[in-house]
Amino acid sequence: MSENAHYGAGGSPPQVDVCVCTFRRPAVRQALASLAAQQRAPAFRIIVADNDDTPTAEPEVAAARASLGVEILYLHAPARNISIARNACLSAAGAPLVAFIDDDEVAEPGWLRALVDALEAQAADVVFGPVLARYEANAPRWAREGDFHSVRPAIRGNGVIDTGYAGNVIMRRAVVGAHRFDPAFGAGGEDTMFFAALHRAGAKLGYCPEAVAHEPTPAARARMGWLLPRAFRSGRTHARMLRAGGAPPVSVAAPAALKAAYCALAAMVTAWSPVRARAALLRGALHAGVVREAFA
Repeated sequence: MSENAHYGAGGSPPQVDVCVCTFRRPAVRQALASLAAQQRAPAFRIIVADNDDTPTAEPEVAAARASLGVEILYLHAPARNISIARNACLSAAGAPLVAFIDDDEVAEPGWLRALVDALEAQAADVVFGPVLARYEANAPRWAREGDFHSVRPAIRGNGVIDTGYAGNVIMRRAVVGAHRFDPAFGAGGEDTMFFAALHRAGAKLGYCPEAVAHEPTPAARARMGWLLPRAFRSGRTHARMLRAGGAPPVSVAAPAALKAAYCALAAMVTAWSPVRARAALLRGALHAGVVREAFA
């Protein structure tokens, strides 16, 4: 604990509010424990927003506060809408920096230090870290080799990152300002839209590969029946992001349709490779989602 700088342990005002949105997930205990184990971190406080209808996570948070010796602010943000929980965290945050990590993730000991250092080194307003999947021993070989569950930001050819995710991120609260997550995307895609809006408003988005968080991949997710719908939903969200930026429907749909067709052909040509064929199918599902949403 001596290496750590938790708010409440030394009395220092927090420089970072680390936010965890949770919904009936016992794994939040491991997430909080990994935050308590942060090394060389600036002074920080943890904010937990419980998105359940009733405050089911409150006992877990109270137990973590007592056993881990860290300052944890519990919020009840009901409605089963992740945007409501994320917005409750932003409204409660008072530190100059705000970080988010998911309730089923485990942060490496240097996670927060790496994010803060990258924010300064890159002169960025927002910095994302990778979310690396942990697969079960009986996970299909193609899932482990393809690693389709790990998450990193898309970096354009010019080096620009124009959106991201809330599973592993830090941002300057002053830049966030009045921006909030849209409750219309409470079932997913809210973070893509949020960070795209920040980017359009002039925020600089960066990436820190050293700020690692790990996420377990249950067997039920290590299958194409789970991955394909996720890719399709991501495509729909991407189309909404482009449309929100002013792109006409045709300019969104036309290239996506061509890419979807190319991916279908690539899947057939690479059918001999379980990883490459699945990668092509997933990419094609994403582009199909873009086409589906372009004219919505």
